[in-house]
Amino acid sequence: MLMTHAARLPVPAYLPAIVRAEFDSALDALLALTVPRDEAMDLLLASWLSAEPDCLLTTIDGGRAVVVLRAASGRWAACTTFLNHSCDSHADAERRLRRLLRGQQRGHVACLPATVVRLASATMIAVG
Repeated sequence: MLMTHAARLPVPAYLPAIVRAEFDSALDALLALTVPRDEAMDLLLASWLSAEPDCLLTTIDGGRAVVVLRAASGRWAACTTFLNHSCDSHADAERRLRRLLRGQQRGHVACLPATVVRLASATMIAVG
């Protein structure tokens, strides 16, 4: 039974994410990233049914990928992420994140289903 359950788990993708700010709620973090309020509310509602409700990926005007994720502190980090730097392992994403960080910037590694990351990448290519 355990193997059957594990086989159903989505394959993860790990994304380096640079923190822009931290907030007390996911909604505040999304709004700070300039996600329109109605879209932010829709994203939050959809996340309640998700297997990964602590990490939300979307794009903002101009096609930039952003992610909102729950930090270890319990606050929500509003981050810029890089879909083209998607990794198969947390360690690889950590290495890429260290290369992307400048000065006093902080970062996290976001973990999302690989299918979600591929779909977001394909959508950005089609729009761009």
